[in-house]
Amino acid sequence: MNKSTIFLLAAALLTGTASAQKLVIKGSDTLGAKMVPQVAEAFRAKNPGVVFEIAAEGSTTGIAALTDGTADIGMSSRRARPTEVSAALAKGVSMKPIIVSFDAMAVIVNESNPVTKLTLRQVEQIFAGDVKDWSAVGGNAGAFSVYTRNTSSGTYQDWKDLAMKKRDYASSSQKMAGNEQIAAEVGKNPSGIGYVGIAYTHAPGVKVVGIVLKDSKVVMPAAETVHDKSYPYARPNFFYTNGEPHGLAAQFIDYLLGAEGQDIVAKSGFVPVPASK
Repeated sequence: MNKSTIFLLAAALLTGTASAQKLVIKGSDTLGAKMVPQVAEAFRAKNPGVVFEIAAEGSTTGIAALTDGTADIGMSSRRARPTEVSAALAKGVSMKPIIVSFDAMAVIVNESNPVTKLTLRQVEQIFAGDVKDWSAVGGNAGAFSVYTRNTSSGTYQDWKDLAMKKRDYASSSQKMAGNEQIAAEVGKNPSGIGYVGIAYTHAPGVKVVGIVLKDSKVVMPAAETVHDKSYPYARPNFFYTNGEPHGLAAQFIDYLLGAEGQDIVAKSGFVPVPASK
């Protein structure tokens, strides 16, 4: 599926009616390729006069769209950078972050790969290009095929921050437009390795690699290891709005953060926001 596609989640008949309300949501592929459209469909079932326009082209594009007024909600798998916040303020936009789910970025390899776990250091070395061959980390001889997200992706930056000590990616790494593309490439390449959001770990031909912590404990990406903060590559996912959300945006966000919305979050493979005590 082309992530530059704009999804209109409404019947054409409704689009032309005076009573139709439109909500424009742009940004993160991690959120916009799967979770948000599913929540939108459920919301629209209860509010049939609502039209959704969802464009999933990367977190950077969502923040930019909110800043320039072409989106009601910006989806982002990362926090807005100080420079983005300043640029928005210069245009009269006060970006408000709202955590709508949590994610665990999983390291995936081809299902035929004998490697089942990697240390934090090995992950850094592979994606930064310090090691070139699978034999260096206990695999079969053969050069790594490293797949990453593209530079407009929040996941691209979060992975650098959480897994690579902010280092640059290996020059040989191949940039993909979305999680599904990374999973597809790794699934057909025995030498492939990449990272995807937790919701994309069940793609054909791939398996998730355990991460060996400094205390030698091996952890896997899961709701439990996200909530207890033991998984090292976990992060919150955000909606950004211009100040406090209002109108249709507020209604949709309230639905997403409510019991029904968070149930869809879990069923779509993401980690729900813990209930307030």
